[in-house]
Amino acid sequence: MSQKYPGGFITKSPVAPTSSAASGMWTLDQAMQLQKAGTWPPTLPAIGSAFGGGFFVGQISTAGNGIADYNLVIGPKSSAQVNTIWKNAQTATSGADSTINGTQNTADMVADGNSTVYPAAHFCNDLVVGGFSDWYMPAKKELEICYYNLKPTTTSNNTGSGTNTNAVPSRSSNYTTGNPAQTSVTDFITSTGSEAFTADRYWSSTEQDTTRANYQSFSNGLQDYQRSKNYSAQVRAIRRVAV
Repeated sequence: MSQKYPGGFITKSPVAPTSSAASGMWTLDQAMQLQKAGTWPPTLPAIGSAFGGGFFVGQISTAGNGIADYNLVIGPKSSAQVNTIWKNAQTATSGADSTINGTQNTADMVADGNSTVYPAAHFCNDLVVGGFSDWYMPAKKELEICYYNLKPTTTSNNTGSGTNTNAVPSRSSNYTTGNPAQTSVTDFITSTGSEAFTADRYWSSTEQDTTRANYQSFSNGLQDYQRSKNYSAQVRAIRRVAV
């Protein structure tokens, strides 16, 4: 038996998870100890800080009501990023069109073809990093949260992109030239950070149509789909932790 609590679950299970903060679960004893220590309820980590086998990048509300369902985690750049194609054929992929559910998109691609057909999805799906094996290729709106919270450059934003009502907090308007600004997290700044997103296009797992898929520029935030699936772009795996 378990009880949901903002930030995760309290469970009566005597077996504690390997990393409570990363899994979103605490035993009742853990919760009581944290309360005595003055650190309960748990608080969210800072954007860009170590979390869940990678780095905390923000939250998403799948209902689009401003209430977070998941904490999003990006994988380390050295092991969870690759430059590759979305698909080796200009054909449709049934189901891989969600803008918020990259886990399902990735599963649909993996089920539809092998790593030759879907190298990006298989790269993410096959990762075991930080003790976790539930990495996946981010959906369009999940990828956008990564850009908004960890923008690597000082380049002016594309003002025709950026609306994301599934972000937390929700954003109902596009970027301005200066918002979002370059991240202040040193490790994620292009010129200095080993974890910084490359100032280049990143594939999302969200298919647009038979021949194209959605991507986002991490130079200026442009969201578009005017590239064929066999175009090589950056891919960075993420995972999500239930709130």
